[in-house]
Amino acid sequence: MELQSSFKNDLEKEQKLAVFLDVYYKKHLKHYLFERIHDLKQQMQGIDLIFSHNTNGGRFLIDEKAQLDYINEDLPTFAFELVYQKDGEIKKGWLFDTKKKTEFYALITSIYADEPEKFTSCKVTFVNRKKLVKFLSVRKINQEYLDSQIKKHKNYNGKVVLDKLQPYHEGYLYFSAIKKAEKPINLILKLAFLTENGIAKQL
Repeated sequence: MELQSSFKNDLEKEQKLAVFLDVYYKKHLKHYLFERIHDLKQQMQGIDLIFSHNTNGGRFLIDEKAQLDYINEDLPTFAFELVYQKDGEIKKGWLFDTKKKTEFYALITSIYADEPEKFTSCKVTFVNRKKLVKFLSVRKINQEYLDSQIKKHKNYNGKVVLDKLQPYHEGYLYFSAIKKAEKPINLILKLAFLTENGIAKQL
């Protein structure tokens, strides 16, 4: 019952944030029209929004990822999901899932609210998914390498420094084996690092 209640609460938070974000996009992205996707099949394919440019016809498939667990906090990082557990089975996370059609991630951070779920401001950072995967690949941070690190630190909880990333300025692995039911393993990347390398752009 508690998990169901938590899920319902999270869903309500997401829906209220979506309303706030729709106003935010209209204000800051005047050259784009956008369509919020409600079809579950498309959402499962990593499409929450479709942005269309007013003049050149460009069309972009966007997956929104929001730090709703960190309201009124300004974190310099974002967690990119590698694997998680569901019903005792290990599932592939969204970052390297080739079935996803996502072209850009809209990372919603620094979400502030005057009172619960009454959102007042946020930061939106757009990450080019193809550029990110290619950049990581050049650094030799691919599925095979990450799988080997996950296997090496099986049942671990906490931060794991990778030999291919500078932990303070670039990123690291994080195992959430205790506090989260899905026990996700995430690649934590610094937003400034992504921006400096032309992979991301803050709105």
